[in-house]
Parts: sequence; C-alpha cells; structure tokens
Amino acid sequence: MVSRRHFLKMGGLSISTFGFVNSLFSAPRLLQEKKLENMVLDVKPLSPQDFEARVEKAQSLMVAHNIDGLFVSGGSDLVYFTNVNWFVSERTFGAILNRKGKPIWVWPAFELEGAKEMIPKDHEIRSWEEDENPFKFIVGVMKDLGAGSGRLALGPMTRSFILYGIRDAAPGLELVNGAVVTEGCRGIKTEKEIAYMELANKITKLAYREGFKQLHGGMSPGDLASIITTTHQQMGVSGTGGPQFGPSTAFPHGSRVPRTLHTGDAVMVDGGCSVEGYRSDVTRTVVFGNPSDKMKTAWNIVKKAQSEALKAVRPGVACEEIDRVARKVIEDAGYGSGYKYFAHRLGHGIGLDGHEYPYLVNGNTLKLQSGMTFSDEPGIYIYGEFGIRLEDCFVVTEDGGHLLGGMESAAIGLPFGKQ
Repeated sequence: MVSRRHFLKMGGLSISTFGFVNSLFSAPRLLQEKKLENMVLDVKPLSPQDFEARVEKAQSLMVAHNIDGLFVSGGSDLVYFTNVNWFVSERTFGAILNRKGKPIWVWPAFELEGAKEMIPKDHEIRSWEEDENPFKFIVGVMKDLGAGSGRLALGPMTRSFILYGIRDAAPGLELVNGAVVTEGCRGIKTEKEIAYMELANKITKLAYREGFKQLHGGMSPGDLASIITTTHQQMGVSGTGGPQFGPSTAFPHGSRVPRTLHTGDAVMVDGGCSVEGYRSDVTRTVVFGNPSDKMKTAWNIVKKAQSEALKAVRPGVACEEIDRVARKVIEDAGYGSGYKYFAHRLGHGIGLDGHEYPYLVNGNTLKLQSGMTFSDEPGIYIYGEFGIRLEDCFVVTEDGGHLLGGMESAAIGLPFGKQ
C-alpha cells in the first residue's frame, strides 16, 4: 500500500527526501530550484525484473478471467509489458502474453534483426514473410499453447484489421477485450513509477515558473511555448506547455485565433514532460497585469474545487464522487449546473500515456485504489472573456491523496505557492 505519510513524513517537497526515491536517484543535485540543471542524470530505468513482475501480474489476471493469451501490439501497452518500443505500421507484429511462460512474438521477417536488438534473447520470435498471413501465426501460437479454441484477449490499442484478420483465420477462437488485464496492471502504479511522475511534475512546474517570469506585452503563445520547451530541455527532458492568451483561455484545449499578450489577459498553460516514459500534466492560469475581480473570484472558486476534490480522495471512494465534489463547488458558486461552465470531467488517469484509464467522471463507479494516479483539473470557461483551469496530478495513497511535484497554487498571483 502507498501511504501518504510515506510521502509527507520527511517534510518539504524535494523528491530526494522521499524514502522510496533514494534507490532511484542519487540526490543532492536533483532539486536545487535556484539553478536550472539536468534533473534526470541519475534516474535509474526500470530493470528486467520490473518487466517480469508486470508479466507475472498479467498472467495472474489472465487466470482470474479465464484468458489463455493476450496479444499486445505497438503502443504503450507493448512498452509497459515488454520494454519494446516499435513504430506502428500496416504490418502485424506484437507479443502474445500467455499463462504458460514467456511472451511469444509474431514479427515481420524483414524486420527480424531489428526485433532481436530489443526482444529478450530467451523469448521466442515467429517471423512471417511478406507473402504469408501473419494472423495464422498468431493462431498457431494459440494452438501450440493448447488454446486453439480458447480465449484470446486483444489489448485495447489493437487496430481493427488485426482483430478481423485473427477472427477470419480462426473462427473458433474466442476474441475478448484485454482491458481487464492491461488496465488491471497499468491502473495501479508502483513506487518507481510514482517516483518518475513525481519528478516529471516537478520539472514541468519549474519550467512554467521560468516561462511566467518572462511574460511581456506583445509576445505570442509560441514565444512562451518556446521558453517552456527550452527550460524543460535544460532540465534534461523533452517537454511542452501549450499557452493560450486572453479570450482563447475559454477554449479548454485552445483556440486557433492568433493572439498576442496584452495587459489584463489571462494566460493559461497546459502541458508536461516525461521521465522514463512517465508523464506529467500541469495547468496553470495567471494574469498578465492586474486581474479583474471577476477573474480573481473565478480563480478562487476553481482552486477551492480542486482542493476539495483532493481532500475527498481515499481508497474505496468511487471515481465519480471525486468529480461530484469538485463540480458541486463550482455549481454552488453560481457557475451553472452540469457542464455549462465546468465543461469537462474532473480528471483522467495518467502514466505512460498522458490520458489513460481510469477517469474521474460522472457514471464511473470504479473505486479508487492506493497507487492510482490522476489529474485534478477543474475549470470555469466563459467564452468571449477568459477561462480558468488549475491542474495538478496526484496519487491515491492508503490515507488520502498526495499531489505530485509539489508547488501547489496559493493564489492567482502565486501559481506555484509562496516560493
């Protein structure tokens, strides 16, 4: 179980103080906030044993759900289970996780040597030539596993032509949704994964802070984005922040109308980076110059919604309840019901993908578990005027929610706290 006290008992926000991070990072040079430097030099990647543990967990879920094989192809599911990152193409490739042993691979023969550079040497690879049917190879693996008429689960990212190809090649093979395995594994983060996300969120907030220091009249969103990107790079990662100015901030994912920065404009930045593939996702809204009373009121409401939602986090609470808590704050403040001004769900899961299972949204009765990670991002959007959104990621712990990366907003003029 992940304990909130595990994060907080040492005090402060420096990742190097967290007990479980000591084995991943060699502090003390990581988080010297006065000076930007490469913050990922000493980050240790996941080990082969970590990936073996993931496959073992998948196997236990396959047994529990009477699944004989799980096919995962290009995308983050494949990376998660195998550490193989291969581009998606029209040629069928991937791994079949199974209950009897190590993953078995089906791969285009002309890319075989490239596959051997990535796939562990003790994994079997079955390669198909250009004039052969790759789906028959997948079916052949299932037959050799003694499950020729069993249940083959497909990872949720599997493209439809593969599903249809397997179905045509083996109509007696039952094809089922593999999400119960992939999401069952990926939805709960390990301490190492949480440590990567802790650092990624910290880096992004530091990058935004540097960007906000350089706001000036007449600059374009692209100018600010370039500063944020460069600052991420200085800290050793590839990261972005998609800025919007003025009325464009009322568009949750931005407007295409070109704008430059003027006094009194709201400035919203939403983006992130990754550490060892694990994502951050941070939004901050500030004002260039003096905010209007309406802006300050809206900001304070959104901040309260975010804070109340985080307070409600604990294992056993339904995902939809966290959304409801935040939405009620905004509705009670007079900003409409439902999605009128708070136009989207409260949050999404996050990990190897910026948006992934599960989601904090009405209708999702899934219960929170320790180790789940989400965004907490309420907003108020007033078209023609401005939008306010605050977003921080958090991890569910056994006794509450822990905000990742620290630097929590304190006021509209203190987007990263009293620092």
